[in-house]
Amino acid sequence: MPFLDNGLFYVDEGTGKPLVFIHGWCMSSAVWELQRRSVIREHRMLALDLRGHGRSAMLGGGIGGFDGYADDIARLFEKLELTGVTAVGWSMGAQALLRAYPRLKKRVAALLLVGATPRFTAAAHFPWGLHPDEARGMGLKVRRNLERALEGFRQRMFAEGELNEPGLAEEVETVLSTVLPPASTAALDGLEALMEEEVLAEARQVACPTLIVHGGLDRICQPEASHWLESAISGSVRRCHEGCGHAPFLTRPDVFNADLLQLAGGADGWG
Repeated sequence: MPFLDNGLFYVDEGTGKPLVFIHGWCMSSAVWELQRRSVIREHRMLALDLRGHGRSAMLGGGIGGFDGYADDIARLFEKLELTGVTAVGWSMGAQALLRAYPRLKKRVAALLLVGATPRFTAAAHFPWGLHPDEARGMGLKVRRNLERALEGFRQRMFAEGELNEPGLAEEVETVLSTVLPPASTAALDGLEALMEEEVLAEARQVACPTLIVHGGLDRICQPEASHWLESAISGSVRRCHEGCGHAPFLTRPDVFNADLLQLAGGADGWG
């Protein structure tokens, strides 16, 4: 299992054009298992555990906000000399990718932002986020009992009836059961970054083919946030998965993977 020289864990499988995957809050590289099966047939797949998540160390005793996560992503790209990358970010991972983008834009060929928002909490200039009180409530739950807080968070990831297809709930649970939970300090630091930071300016700088995927019933990052991203990123394409919540790559993997592989195959005709 590979680690970068500062203790960051990553998955590296397959050959060909590189695809880099960045997970969301309190998740890990293991969450991309349903993508790994498709990607490694044609591409090189790399999936990073952000600091304090999965098998990666905290690094310096703290997260360092989105800048810290962006440093992790940049280190992976630079140490492995990655170019022509299709980079995939989910939820907080999408925000981390956007924060890293100005540093890595010469290495990134395309972006896929799933369940993404440029700002997690609502503000006067960006009303399409969670009420700050709801985000603070998440913090209180983490402090009381991390395991129960994460169980509740995972339940909110999916819309009512989304997992009713035969065998789907079991498949999703199998994937999620392999995700190592972070320490409560890492969970709280990540949540603080989500509450306090934004990447609106970075989103406006994106100048590569970008696919924005969102669940129509997402209760964690509002679908309206992805409309904002579509308007901010010139030439981007938005796909809405009706009936889906926060993780359509888990519940609609065939459709999601087909779009991802088309995007990774090249800019011509992908939209």
